[in-house]
Amino acid sequence: VAQHFLASYHIECTDEVKQSVVNTMGTIQDIVAEKCVEYFKRYRRRTFVTPKSYLSFIGGYKAIYKEKFASLGSLSERMKTGLAKLMEAEVSVNQLSEELAMKEKDLAVTSKKADEVLLEVTMKAHAAEKVKMQVQKVKDKAQAIVDDIAIDKAVAEEKLEAARPALEEAEAALQ
Repeated sequence: VAQHFLASYHIECTDEVKQSVVNTMGTIQDIVAEKCVEYFKRYRRRTFVTPKSYLSFIGGYKAIYKEKFASLGSLSERMKTGLAKLMEAEVSVNQLSEELAMKEKDLAVTSKKADEVLLEVTMKAHAAEKVKMQVQKVKDKAQAIVDDIAIDKAVAEEKLEAARPALEEAEAALQ
């Protein structure tokens, strides 16, 4: 009976495994029949294994198989999708790693150039500081000379002011 009802039903397995399922169902039906006899001997109540109960058992198996097959199919699809995403992620990570390596090389070159520029600017700043100090020395010397000249000028103007009345007298004496 199981052979008839399961022959056209699609089970994802080899023919040998499908035949084993059919044989197992028959064996289970026989075991249930034996248990019905034991139940009668022990409790003195009759229970029967009918063709309808056997067909119900086969129908239950089909329903459970269909449900579990669909569930596993869904899980399989999710796993395939997840694996595809992981493979995409691997490709992306590899690309990003290559880009990172290139950026690190560029960064090293740029950093080296920046260090060279910094060194050059530092050297020029030191040279400019030396020139500034020399200019400051010259300025200080020039300021000292200007101060000396201002003092001499002030002294000369005092002497001129002191001599002005005598000069005016001498001019007045020349008619």
